[in-house]
Amino acid sequence: MKRIVSTDAAPAAVGAYSQATTNGDLLFTAGQIPLTPDGELLDDEPIDVQTEQALSNLVAVLDAEGLGPEDILKVTVFLDDIDDFDAMNETYASYFDEEPPARSAVGVDELPKGVGVEIEAIATQS
Repeated sequence: MKRIVSTDAAPAAVGAYSQATTNGDLLFTAGQIPLTPDGELLDDEPIDVQTEQALSNLVAVLDAEGLGPEDILKVTVFLDDIDDFDAMNETYASYFDEEPPARSAVGVDELPKGVGVEIEAIATQS
């Protein structure tokens, strides 16, 4: 059975979606952008700062279920400029120890609110 996951430690959903959903075995997060829980959009910041905020939001959503980065099975990173990959990757790597999850990084034309990065994940709860 699907259950909605929500936390005030990450930005509230601003549309017809949930911060995350789970069936008790897997947790699927919505894409997290560089928006602070207080609503400050970091779209003008360098990609490393944007990545840090997006990952911080992602970890907050995981934490609402008692999970952490070590529970992530798969991450998808969307970049509005694939040339930002190295800077994003450096920040991203600091969130994962010796066994990082599988990951895709995709260059896209545009992201919501004009940000440079959006990050979503699938985590295990078992």
